[in-house]
Amino acid sequence: MTDIPSAPAAGAAWGARSKDALAPTPAQSGTGRTATPRRGPADPVRALMHRHRELCERAVDPLEIAAGLEAHGVTDRTAARFRHRDVFSLAEELYARVPRDTETTSAARESAPQSVGWALWGLLPGVVCALAVEGVQLTAGGIRLVAGAVGAAALVVALTLTLRRGPLRAGPRPRPVARLCAAWLMAYAIGGDGLLAEAVRGGPDGGWPLDPAAATGLAFAVAPAMWCAHLFSVQARRKLESSRGLVEFAGRSRPLLLATVALFLVGLATCLTVAQLAYGTDAFAAAAALGVLLWLARLLAAHGFDGATKVLAAAAVAELLALACVFAGRLPGCAALGRPVEAVVQTWGAGALPAAVCGAAALALLARAAAVLARASAHCDQ
Repeated sequence: MTDIPSAPAAGAAWGARSKDALAPTPAQSGTGRTATPRRGPADPVRALMHRHRELCERAVDPLEIAAGLEAHGVTDRTAARFRHRDVFSLAEELYARVPRDTETTSAARESAPQSVGWALWGLLPGVVCALAVEGVQLTAGGIRLVAGAVGAAALVVALTLTLRRGPLRAGPRPRPVARLCAAWLMAYAIGGDGLLAEAVRGGPDGGWPLDPAAATGLAFAVAPAMWCAHLFSVQARRKLESSRGLVEFAGRSRPLLLATVALFLVGLATCLTVAQLAYGTDAFAAAAALGVLLWLARLLAAHGFDGATKVLAAAAVAELLALACVFAGRLPGCAALGRPVEAVVQTWGAGALPAAVCGAAALALLARAAAVLARASAHCDQ
């Protein structure tokens, strides 16, 4: 007795058992080809989990995993291929499935920077700068030069100590070009307008006037710069926790950035106005544009982006070329080089040039910040 059906004798009809045995199976197609069964991992998240295991093991919360996935190019559309509606829900599953070292996680939480001590450190540069300006104004001759040099060195030390803590703390990698460009821009804000005005008039024959209000106002503006940066980080983190997608977070973080910039402008304008009333100067636009430029550059550096170096370098080179063109115009046959800058100074004043240069650079950095600070990966360590 066999299970293989055979033709019945005398042409009798086949039985039902024979028809069932010869019927095509689901694995066979109607054209005689065998249909390949669909293959794929029953758990599509497993490969992603192994690929980013180190990220998941050291993550403090699912938001850090979401930010890390986004930094590696995983988008909401990519998450859909892993059967998740967005990157955040995918990160929640990875956070739940990958075991973590509780001691490492708790240590990471304890080592997070606290927002208590740095709030008063933001006032240190302003106080040091005000003392340095008073020392310069109360002295004369060679002692004034010594007082100015000591005050400038003290201001650099105060800025360094202040920016090493708090929300404007940048990464450990040094950026000498950015620091050099920022130092030149600050130096030009203090004495560049006076030098340019004297150069257009044919000088300088000796010293030229400095602007203590710009130096003091910008130094005191470090405090609102740190407070606004902290506010932006905290609010962005909250929006990241309540958002359910990268697109939603980007749409909510950009208005927050613009509102924070406007708030910093109010604090900066207040510091500059008080300094101008104290020292009797009226240069405002150039110092305000420079303050916004330096704050945006430091905010990008604090969130892990160093693209502001080129913008700072371009602004510094533009100011340096303006001065160089005026002095080069005194050479025989080169008078045309200095005429554009001289026309600007004679029409709008010496402060118009740095205001235009720093204002354009600040707008470029604002566009850059609106693009990169809308990413979840920019706030994973905040």
